Amino acid sequence: MSAVRIATADGHAVTVTSVGEAVPAWAERYFGAWWTATPVTDLAGPVVCGDVDEEELCALTAVVDAASPERIEYAGAEMLFVRDDTMVTAVQPSEALAYRWDAQWQVLRIVGTDETVVATAAARLAREIVRAQLLDDGWAILHASAVTGQDGATILTLGDKGAGKTTTAFTLGRVGWAMLANDRVFARVRADGTVRVLPWPSAAAIGFGLLDALDLYEPVRERLASGEQMHPTQHQNVTDALLAGSRTPLWKKNGKGELKPQFFPDQLTSWLSIPLATEGHAAGILYPQITREAAPRLIETSRGVQDGDFFDETTEDRYPDVFGLLPPPADHTALRAALAELPRQGLVMGHDTSVNATLLKDAVIRLNV
Repeated sequence: MSAVRIATADGHAVTVTSVGEAVPAWAERYFGAWWTATPVTDLAGPVVCGDVDEEELCALTAVVDAASPERIEYAGAEMLFVRDDTMVTAVQPSEALAYRWDAQWQVLRIVGTDETVVATAAARLAREIVRAQLLDDGWAILHASAVTGQDGATILTLGDKGAGKTTTAFTLGRVGWAMLANDRVFARVRADGTVRVLPWPSAAAIGFGLLDALDLYEPVRERLASGEQMHPTQHQNVTDALLAGSRTPLWKKNGKGELKPQFFPDQLTSWLSIPLATEGHAAGILYPQITREAAPRLIETSRGVQDGDFFDETTEDRYPDVFGLLPPPADHTALRAALAELPRQGLVMGHDTSVNATLLKDAVIRLNV
């Protein structure tokens, strides 16, 4: 048996285990850049156990098929599941995956036919278990990017979809800031009124246009052409375009968003030379707007923290709480109030990265961070 314990900077943890080394090694790579990942021999606390086991996959599938399962989309694929008092059994036929969550013993079993698919699912659910622990301990999840300075002072970037959160994070990351979050961040008010922040480990999606603007397209293409692998959730059309040197954006069939290159967390540093941070304290908020034709500039903003800036079980669209892990919704009044006291700055950015970088430096100075 191989096992690795994944833990946040404040000690919330889950253990990922398998009969082989691939699944824990995947978790160690996925989480180790932002949370800690330590090989262990004991299985204390919640456990995610993932293996390639076709016989057990068939057995769990039979359990679901024999009942009247509920259906939902989970991580982009249909999931069928049944519940009893302490157990949830689920299958994703298109992924050849089956799950059994034992709430009494805090053990989640995941089996399938493909090692990479099992490892990806195990990492995803390990994160969900830690997410539940953090939420139960009073943390909230903000839809924000975040970069951190050497003293832990963290700049949050809030805004609606397409406002420029990712552009802000990666642009600042290229000029010396450590990235703490690309899309989501955990936040909680301390006793002294400051806001502590922790990362939400995830693959990073970066569009062709931003990669090119940051002078990162060719380095990524060269690494891929040399045989190095990107995240397995990356669409094959994206891989093919990178190998062909095409910079033309690709779009999902449903028209809801761009197909983007997907990076493992550690590749943000090894491929893109962007350092990562494991925690910080919120020191200011940026509210960007990307407008192609407008003149880049700093602006006053009246926008504050809004309901849509929080993630919870009512707004989560990709990982619904099938296994009943999450606590009831919390009251974020104290966090809203603390964030409202932080200095804030609005800005309008264009598509010139060097101009954006200069503008962001000015914005940071305005925040006095």
